[in-house]
Amino acid sequence: MARVGIIGIGHGVFGRRSDATVQELAFEAFRAAMEDAGIEKDDLDASVIGSVPEYHKQRSLPGVVQEYLGLVPKPTWLTEVACASGSAAIRTAWMSIKAGIHDIVAVIGCQKMTELTTPEILALMGRVGEVQWESVFGTTFPAYYAMFARRHMHEFGTTHDQMLQVAIKNHFYGAKNSCALFQKEITMEKALESEEVATPFHVYDCCANADGAACVILAKEDRAKKISKKPVWLDGMGCATASMSVLRRPNLVGLPSAEEAARVAYEMAGVGPKDIKVAQVHDCFTIAEIMAYEDLGFCKKGEGGKLIEERQTYIEGKIPVNVDGGLKAKGHPIGATGVSLTYEITKQLRGEAGERQVKGADIGLTHNVGGIGQYCFVQVLRRS
Repeated sequence: MARVGIIGIGHGVFGRRSDATVQELAFEAFRAAMEDAGIEKDDLDASVIGSVPEYHKQRSLPGVVQEYLGLVPKPTWLTEVACASGSAAIRTAWMSIKAGIHDIVAVIGCQKMTELTTPEILALMGRVGEVQWESVFGTTFPAYYAMFARRHMHEFGTTHDQMLQVAIKNHFYGAKNSCALFQKEITMEKALESEEVATPFHVYDCCANADGAACVILAKEDRAKKISKKPVWLDGMGCATASMSVLRRPNLVGLPSAEEAARVAYEMAGVGPKDIKVAQVHDCFTIAEIMAYEDLGFCKKGEGGKLIEERQTYIEGKIPVNVDGGLKAKGHPIGATGVSLTYEITKQLRGEAGERQVKGADIGLTHNVGGIGQYCFVQVLRRS
């Protein structure tokens, strides 16, 4: 069956973007992607928007974005699966091309989060958990992932210092990324001195809310080859779910949805974990990146802390991870995050990441988690 390729990518600056509305953020990334692809609006068949509407004052966001981008009357629609909405949008566009409905589709992940207060955001995110038996008791995202962290520490001896090594690595690379919210390195001392959030987490264990947008242009194989000299192929597209209630999960040391989505993506692409040269994973908290190492098969269960401690996930290590700063340093505008992950892997496979470039990167992976692991999308990407 014909493949689907990425022919254009664009990315805006993540941060507190009081200078732009959500549609202006979308335009920033869309314009860059269209220029990168070298195509015109008339070449597009449709657009898909990844976003979480509760954070915006504007309801029915795709309509206002579509109008602002000048794409009316072409079809558009929204995908929403919490923090994985951007990857869901890519998968939806990929399916529409695979089905023969469209040839070229723009995927835009966009989110404006800083119009709400932190307590309002915490309340919204807490309700992604199961509302009948969990979120009504005051659960928050940091508290949920703190439970994962404490269990991982209990079962495997993982230490808080190992978790903070994730933050140190990601801030090191975020300092080299002009699109990142936090473009500064941190030390272990600075991280430990930061305010405690939810035991064992301190501020530097947690990613930050942000505004921002990213865009990728997908095309069916024959069109991609004609348009682009450097298409990147979406060869493995895994997707899975887990129970809404965390307490009904088989364990609290990983995400079953991530394990299943990875299995499907690897099988579809005909590769395994050892074939991946660079990865972008969902590091909403430091323990999340460590669990991702294990769920994706980069190391055995319980050895994720050792992997980062040995610096194996730096560029010079055996599996570079989040060398754009990750959610931790780049920021997490939840609808844009999944598209941003794909943007970075595309740049890596095209050899365009500058001082953050992983040498010889020909196969890459993205891992995007929605909610507290209720949804997970894993993509395996390959350059021509």
